[in-house]
Amino acid sequence: MKPIITVVNLSKTYRVTQREPGLGSALRSLLKPQFMAVDAVKSVDFLVEPGEMVALIGPNGAGKTTTLKMLTGLLQPSGGQVLVAGYEPGRRQNDFLTQISIVLGNKSQMLWDIPPLDTFHVLGEIYRVPRTVLNQRIDELVALLDMGDILRKPVRNLSLGERMKCELVASLLHQPRVLFLDEPTLGLDISIQNRLRSFILEYNRRYQATVLLTSHYMADIERLCNRVLLIHHGTLLYDGRLSGLSEQLSDTKLIRVTINENGLPEDICVWLPQNAELIEQNHLTFTLRVNRSQAATVTADLLNRLPVVDLMVEEPPLEAVIDRIYQEGAL
Repeated sequence: MKPIITVVNLSKTYRVTQREPGLGSALRSLLKPQFMAVDAVKSVDFLVEPGEMVALIGPNGAGKTTTLKMLTGLLQPSGGQVLVAGYEPGRRQNDFLTQISIVLGNKSQMLWDIPPLDTFHVLGEIYRVPRTVLNQRIDELVALLDMGDILRKPVRNLSLGERMKCELVASLLHQPRVLFLDEPTLGLDISIQNRLRSFILEYNRRYQATVLLTSHYMADIERLCNRVLLIHHGTLLYDGRLSGLSEQLSDTKLIRVTINENGLPEDICVWLPQNAELIEQNHLTFTLRVNRSQAATVTADLLNRLPVVDLMVEEPPLEAVIDRIYQEGAL
């Protein structure tokens, strides 16, 4: 099966004006502007298979949204090749546009002064979806998102979460093969976030739609995607399993141990293994950081020497691992 998204040596360079502050510099820049080249995306390569759900992650300004916009044809690349569903996005062919959809968490396609249902019918006409099919899709998507009671209210009267539900329905009326989601849960409460994640998973299961997601919420990524593309300073640093980030980038593990109060020595130094570092204590539960190669030895030592009630060996939190990459700018 051919990949549905093919990206080869993709690059985007912006030509940005620059000047010193002050009126004189402003006047000089009008007559003789100075420019600098800013590389937003640099030689990025990846493939996405049909039906995959992939997260594109990175800090602010890393090049995530620029990459999404090139994949949808909203921006022309400075170099490289892109194919999405067999089309070159930059040509913006009508057949291509019916194969994709994009949801931007900070931008709306809903018409502010009319009810969502009216916007849905306008979009149905734009995409030439037969009326009967359109009504069936609206009913199905509305049922999945439990939003029947808001369809006839003006969009301006809806909450942020209700508007995002409408954005998702609007983006899926023409049943795209590829869905690009840019911060879809931005600013939403936990309940609405969970509802939207469940909806995206169910839609992917039913229609095998390919999803490329950007988000700063690790809960989005962990719930929806098994694979991540990590981009930083416009360069793709990692492409693989989400769990593989911790395995590849961290040489430590965490051991959480709960000890019976009656058998706990007063002095922690008495029982703390030599190769372990205590990083957190919550009453009788202790969190230790150990070298990955020493985890088995330390675990056996704790079980032999202490009245252990509970013990877990875990990978370091993904947030900490990813933050380290953001800070260092490299793997």
